[in-house]
Amino acid sequence: MSIFAKKKFYLTTAIPYVNASPHLGHTLEFVQTDVIARWHKLLGEDVFLTTGADENSLKNVQAAEEAGITTQQLCDKNAAIFREFGTKMGLSFNSFLRSSIKKDHWPGVHKLWELCKKSGDIYKKKYRGLYCVGCEVFYTESELVEGLCPEHRKKPEIVEEENYFFRLSKYQKEIENLIETDELRIVPKTRKNEVLSFIKKGLEDFSISRSKERAKGWGVPVPEDESQYIYVWFDALNIYQTAIGYGTNERLYKKWWPADLHVIGKGIIRFHAVYWPAILLAAGLKLPKDILVHGYITVEGHKMSKSLGNIVNPSDLLKKYTTDALRYFLLKEIPVADDGDFSEKSMVNRINGELVGDLGNLIYRVLSLVEKFEGKIEGKPELEKKLNVDKIKKLMEDYRLNESLEEIWEFIRATNKYVNENEPWKLQGKELANILYNLLEACRIISILISPFLPETTEKINEQLGVKAGKLKDCKFGKFIGKLSKGGYLFKKIE
Repeated sequence: MSIFAKKKFYLTTAIPYVNASPHLGHTLEFVQTDVIARWHKLLGEDVFLTTGADENSLKNVQAAEEAGITTQQLCDKNAAIFREFGTKMGLSFNSFLRSSIKKDHWPGVHKLWELCKKSGDIYKKKYRGLYCVGCEVFYTESELVEGLCPEHRKKPEIVEEENYFFRLSKYQKEIENLIETDELRIVPKTRKNEVLSFIKKGLEDFSISRSKERAKGWGVPVPEDESQYIYVWFDALNIYQTAIGYGTNERLYKKWWPADLHVIGKGIIRFHAVYWPAILLAAGLKLPKDILVHGYITVEGHKMSKSLGNIVNPSDLLKKYTTDALRYFLLKEIPVADDGDFSEKSMVNRINGELVGDLGNLIYRVLSLVEKFEGKIEGKPELEKKLNVDKIKKLMEDYRLNESLEEIWEFIRATNKYVNENEPWKLQGKELANILYNLLEACRIISILISPFLPETTEKINEQLGVKAGKLKDCKFGKFIGKLSKGGYLFKKIE
């Protein structure tokens, strides 16, 4: 069978630095990306999700020095924490690639470098600039806010050395046209406009190497010049390719590239929407199709910071709440395109009101009613008209995850209302059988629709209904053929 027999969907999370443990922002991105991956599996597509660890950065070196350990020890320790945390959050990744792994990653980095060099887009010059280690990027004076990095609010250091540069300016018009025409689609449009505004100010060539001394001997050496190490972003962005065989497995790479979607935070949009496309153009490689840019999480209206003492550790939350409860809150509360606020009080309210009250109560009461019924369950689809799968599908195509989830919840509420209005506890015979048929089919379909969002809960519902996991095409009323096995409540009320 051809490797292209089934429609593919390749997506990635950003590749986080591993200088510290995962925070709530990583959690949000992992969950958002996972929902999209699972949704495309529901569509029957062949899906591959890449995540990993960005390890060849100066901030990792500095964090290791502060901890009194080697950079390799720090990366080994924290990469394992990120991998384990991704698994805990239900991130269904196929590849977790660390940029320090020479055999899997470095060949592709060197290959990309050589292709850009061959195109005449890499040259060497002396440079003096303002460098933010937190962003791993040079800023111009005009980009600073009151003399500080706009992202980290810290004063950048002055760096002067001879580096290799990439001819970014050469690709200004081409990238601008790709974004304007949505050939390279940036979602939401506000971020697209932000990128276009940045490009129209004029793109300048940027440094893509660091001296061995400043890199402190950590990272990927420049081919044929070991006095220079490849810039962390040129290296790390390429994980999106090396994770699927670029430089090591051409057959695998041809199957999956280009990426259908990169999911990133707004703070790294320049690298993904400007630098990365230009590098790929220079190398003669295909560009990603979509870039989804999410916002940041605040805590009760304030940006998370150590000084305010409001850092929320997601691992601590998982000790108190289930993975699906945390996933649900982040997906429902925080619009993908905007910043959103985390409040534990709001999370508890959503758990009690929507997970316990709406979904959990529905499944339990339906199975309790069926448990007491001894006849044959069959009937005519009455609840199907309350279901709008096409609308959910359209919302998911535009990555409006919170709105998709709300539309699913509308069907859950409609099903609960159907119970209340028909009062099946007062009915019997065919009339009751018809109501129970509609409720069981509704519950089966709800289980399919929530599966990208709440995978653990879906497994529990399927077990109780005695049905197999379905695809999106199965979200229509038919003959219910499950073998029921009523269990306990799906969620516990938080007091």
